[in-house]
Amino acid sequence: MITFFAALLILIVGYFVYGKIVEQVFAPNDSATPAVANPDGVDYVPISAPKAFLIQLLNIAGLGPIFGAISGAMWGPSVYLWIVGGTLLAGGVHDFMSGMLSERNDGASISEVTGKYLGPVMHNVMRVFSVVLLVMVGVVFMVGPAGLLARLTPEWLNVKVWTVIILCYYFLATLLPIDKIIGRVYPLFGILLILMAIGIAVGTIIHSGERPMMELTLKNLYPGTMDSATGKITGVRPIWPLMFITVACGAISGFHATQSPIVSRCIKSEKQGRKIFYGAMVAEGIIALIWASAAVAFFWNKDGSGTGLSALKAIGGGNSNSVYDMCVALLGKIGGPVALLGVIVCPITSGDTAFRGARMTIFDWFKLDEKKIRVRLAVAIPLLLIGYAISFINYNVVWRYFSWSNQTLAMIVLWAAAVYLATNYGPNPNRCWLAAVPATFMSAVSVTYLMYAPECINLGAKGAAGLTISYTVGVIFAAIFLAIFLLTAYRNPAKSLARQNGVNIDPRVGKAGE
Repeated sequence: MITFFAALLILIVGYFVYGKIVEQVFAPNDSATPAVANPDGVDYVPISAPKAFLIQLLNIAGLGPIFGAISGAMWGPSVYLWIVGGTLLAGGVHDFMSGMLSERNDGASISEVTGKYLGPVMHNVMRVFSVVLLVMVGVVFMVGPAGLLARLTPEWLNVKVWTVIILCYYFLATLLPIDKIIGRVYPLFGILLILMAIGIAVGTIIHSGERPMMELTLKNLYPGTMDSATGKITGVRPIWPLMFITVACGAISGFHATQSPIVSRCIKSEKQGRKIFYGAMVAEGIIALIWASAAVAFFWNKDGSGTGLSALKAIGGGNSNSVYDMCVALLGKIGGPVALLGVIVCPITSGDTAFRGARMTIFDWFKLDEKKIRVRLAVAIPLLLIGYAISFINYNVVWRYFSWSNQTLAMIVLWAAAVYLATNYGPNPNRCWLAAVPATFMSAVSVTYLMYAPECINLGAKGAAGLTISYTVGVIFAAIFLAIFLLTAYRNPAKSLARQNGVNIDPRVGKAGE
């Protein structure tokens, strides 16, 4: 339990300390935000800072900090280090920079922002990549809560029925102005989200006698399978890179970058950015920490003998079944359903804005007019129908592809942020390390996973040799990406390729960023 409270304290203190450093590096100013300068009554609508924070939190806190954190718990308490370090040093930086860069580019979608700073090829890649990821997110966050709702309702309200009901809500949230549904129902959803997190934390602490929280260990506790013939343990999956991809949104998430423009179009001042963007990521990190620590405690000692995390692996990791079991066992027949409602709220409030974000990306891509409802209909309906069709694919398969593409998008956004910091703040580009370091790290994670995972190149099937090759290729590619960036940023910052093109010079930085 000491590890849990220490990690919780580090997250809170980290928001005030490292979050302030991030804010000072970016140097927000008093220029008019897009919502103030160009309100349109649909997407550009000025809202208060507390409401903006709540919307951002509910947008990003989908199934990732719950299902992902529980799945990450299969490796044991080492997951705490990734949640805490990833949130403060990578995820918070990523969310803050993506939100503020969108704000400084008139609320542009993340594909337009990254294209501006990384060039035309990446521009088109990101347009396609963002739409595909957002649709997959919408599917994941549609099927997940449908499974939970089916557990709480009569038999005739099965998963398929709930999927259609949620899809209808997504249609309205995608189509209507942001203040008509999202701005009105999110405060209620926020209360459920907070109750859920507090309830699970308190329930885990109360049951610490029979299911104690484990203290930190770097040992890989992923449950393997004993070979009866040889007596050897097989099937133990490596922490790197699998845990770093599996936890996904609980530490860093490219999906967040697709959601930040929704709120960047609504904030009233740049100086609200740290509280809204960095703060929401820290809040999500706390949610992930609660669920990960609860899962380790609950499943390690599920049968009362401390036999390990095999029970969590057997139930499929983080999914509706494991969440249901934990909520009911820790909080009882009354508290369990209340907590489950909070779990259901998380993905629904991310799924609706995932489809909305996909619609906004397409509108930015083809320069469409968001004020015309028939145009919004023409884009929203096909997106939702495609999402519904994908919902019939095996959920675990969709989640794995979502997780990898999610972290790869985060890598790309961090590189775009590093370029911005290197080329907009005077002749010394040292500010870029704030984003360049986590960008390099996530490059190694994404490429290593691409080489190792069964749904990708599958070198993991070759045993230790395949793992070594995956590690080597991941590190080499990360080093190459960093070298390319440094040649551009440090060779001659004043005459870098981006500056020559004149596409990323931000007139609002001025002397504040020198």
